[in-house]
Amino acid sequence: MDSATSEKSIIALDSWLQTPAGAYVRAWEQRVLDELTADIFGFNALQIGTPQIDALAASRMPHKWLATTRPAVTAAGSRPVALTFDAGEIPFASQSLDLVVLPHVLEFAAEPHQVLREVERVLIPEGQLIICGFNPASLWGLRQVTARLTGAHYLPEAGEFISMPRIKDWLKLLNMGVSHSHFGCYAPACRTEPWLARYAFMDRAGARWWPYFGAVYMVQSIKRVKGMRLIGPAWSKKGAKAPVAVPAANKHRRLQGDAAPASIESLKE
Repeated sequence: MDSATSEKSIIALDSWLQTPAGAYVRAWEQRVLDELTADIFGFNALQIGTPQIDALAASRMPHKWLATTRPAVTAAGSRPVALTFDAGEIPFASQSLDLVVLPHVLEFAAEPHQVLREVERVLIPEGQLIICGFNPASLWGLRQVTARLTGAHYLPEAGEFISMPRIKDWLKLLNMGVSHSHFGCYAPACRTEPWLARYAFMDRAGARWWPYFGAVYMVQSIKRVKGMRLIGPAWSKKGAKAPVAVPAANKHRRLQGDAAPASIESLKE
């Protein structure tokens, strides 16, 4: 996928997310992202793409940025866009971010491997990455395959949907260990809100009986660094006070100066 096709597909995704099916996906992803990011500690977090979803809404990190991969992207109710850049060249210092969220970025990127390499570079050791994507092994994925013959595409046509096993293989090559994975949105590929509501029971049944066939998935991974390991509190002799344990995700080297790895002011220079 070249850069022009990538931008066209992102625009198509922006429009699709405003449809009833898009609202259905956004509601599930927002709920799961709120649950995941609330328990990730650190100082600096970055969301790349899909401003229709506030992926860092529940994060308690002091520095949070929303970045887009193309200019003039606006969404009602979304946070202001802090900066715009090519996801294959992230303008942050190496090992400077505690959390990066990629909601539907890889499947519409011209070079998804390069995007992951850049994310691995900017994450601190034990930093975390969350990826959202459409699941090709689902009713929606099947509808997308048949649309190649019928021309009636349900999801954005230009997207290259990546299976979760394939994502895990890519992450493994970068020493990114997968800690959690989630699937959701089990309703068939319906276009209207009444029909999606009619199949709401499939969300409960699917999570129990066919959990790996949800229309969307979410992968949470941690950057592992060879030669490093977490060390627990050193317990002293009986009667002595044990030291206070600090979450490992918080214990990283702060940059010189104040807080952000590459502040917005410095990016403007």
